[in-house]
This record gives sequence, C-alpha cells and structure tokens, in this order.
Amino acid sequence: MTIQRLEELNIEQVINADFRVDGRSPVIKPFGGALAAADPSLLTPDLTPDGKWRLFCHTQFGVYMLASDDGVKFGKPVKVASRGMRPDINLIDGKYYLFYERTRPLIMNALTLVNLAKWRSEIAVKSSDDLVNWSEARTVIDFSQDIEKSERGVSISNPFLLNENGRFRLYCSCGLTFIKDCGFCEPTYITYAESDYPASGYVKTEKPVLSPDRESEYLNLCCGCLKVYRLRDGYIGIQNGIYEKDGHSHSAILLLTSPDGKDFRFEKVLLEPGGAQWMNQFVYASHLVLWNNELRLYFNARNTADMIRGRECIGFASAQL
Repeated sequence: MTIQRLEELNIEQVINADFRVDGRSPVIKPFGGALAAADPSLLTPDLTPDGKWRLFCHTQFGVYMLASDDGVKFGKPVKVASRGMRPDINLIDGKYYLFYERTRPLIMNALTLVNLAKWRSEIAVKSSDDLVNWSEARTVIDFSQDIEKSERGVSISNPFLLNENGRFRLYCSCGLTFIKDCGFCEPTYITYAESDYPASGYVKTEKPVLSPDRESEYLNLCCGCLKVYRLRDGYIGIQNGIYEKDGHSHSAILLLTSPDGKDFRFEKVLLEPGGAQWMNQFVYASHLVLWNNELRLYFNARNTADMIRGRECIGFASAQL
C-alpha cells in the first residue's frame, strides 16, 4: 500500500524505520563564501507550483531556496531573506509561509562571537503565492519571557509550525547555552506558542516542553531544536540534543513520541555523529518528508567543533516503508 502523507503513518512504523545515510550525501555544501549550509526545510514536488523539490536553508548571509528534480541534485541558491536563519516552510490554503529566525545585521552577529555584542533574534514570517514573490517580513514572536534571555543575549529560534486542523502551534527554541569547544551558543529550551491564524496572534505557553537534563546522555548541555509531526495515533518529535561526552560536545538526532504534542518521551536515537567525515562530530537540525513510500530525513551536520576548520553541510538519511 502506498502511503502518501505522514499523517497516514502510525508511530510504530517510524520507530521501526531503519534510517540509513544516503551515500550521495552531502547534497548541499557551503556556498557563496559561507562556512555552513544548515537547517533544511523542504517542500516535496506535490506542494510546489512547478512540481520540483524546494529546499530552504541558511548560511551566515541569510535564508536561501534551492530547487531540484529529485531532492538530491539542487540548483543555484536564491536568497529569500537577509538577516535570517533556521527556516521553516509551510503551505497553508494555497499560500506559502516561511518562518525563520530573524537576527540583527551580519556585523552585529559577528561581534557576538568575540563577546563584543549581545545576540538578539526573534521569529519572523514572509508569505508568497508562488515561491517567487515574497511579502515583507513581519514579527511573529518577540522577547517576553525569562527563558528566552541569557547573559549572552536574547534568542528565539528554530520555528516549526504544526497545523492542527486550523489551530496553529509554532514550536521554537529559546535561550542561549555557550558551547565551549565550538565557541558559539546553541538553544537552551524548546517551547511553543499557539494561534488561530498562521501568521499572527500567537500566545506563548508558560513553561518549556523540553529543558536540558544533566543526567541525560543526549541532552546534558542543551536542547537544540524540535520538529513535531502528527501521525494516525499520536505525535512524534525529532530533536537534535546537544551533549557532552569525553570532554567534547556533540549532537545526535533523537526520536521522541507524545500523545498530545506537548509531553514527550524519548524512544531511540535516529542518527549519531560519525561514519563520515562531514558528520564526524555533530548531526543537527532535520526535516522529515515522505515521498513515494520513502521517508527522508534531511539534516545538517558538522565535521568538527573548531570554529575555523568547522564546516556544516546538508545531507539526508532514508528509510523504506
């Protein structure tokens, strides 16, 4: 039987799926003088005007869109948002909504790396009818809670929208945890906000749904990001936890389950670092898609924590149903 939508899967099918990193990975390497191509978010061909794959990602210069016939070989990147990172693309009632973390200008971001300025970011959204012409950005979620703030600044990041039959839940990361061997920060908590409208009116939850856990093997530094999908019999969360092991930081991609999309339980590790040089120390933010009875988990990875030698690329792991 051909399964056409993620919502048709049950949790057990995902738990039993055997994800293997595709040998054609990485499919996107840093471009345009950047050190990283990261945080993929995709539209499969059935969701685009021209029947092509679309992958959104970011470099330090902004958010870009790339097209592909097969989800493997991607064409020239087109910038769709400056001062942006960690995109999330959605099609709702015929309109595309691109959520992303909007930052200050590049020079200010660079100054945060040498502790001469504090980080500040928020969640913004742009919309489009055709993936060509985009609206101006508008703020969706801004600073208002203590968990979004640290001594290094204010961060609200990693948006991921879940459409609950017309009620919208926007998951996001917040806070900043400094990762010593990397020399930069990663998100501390996972939280969410809800609205009756896709691009406005979001009300935040009072407490985070995920917090760092010093006793956890894969979550003892901070929470990274979380992507949540509604299946036939519940919800799954795919999270990249940031953790310390043997004196070094790492990131692995974890599978969580939930009865309601708010209370999560760890199930298994989907991908750990290693196995290839480009993903030697970290496997990071991911996006799960279903195409022709194949689950594809697109993700970005980093070879080393070193800020100078480190490079982040995008690849994917797949599992046949």
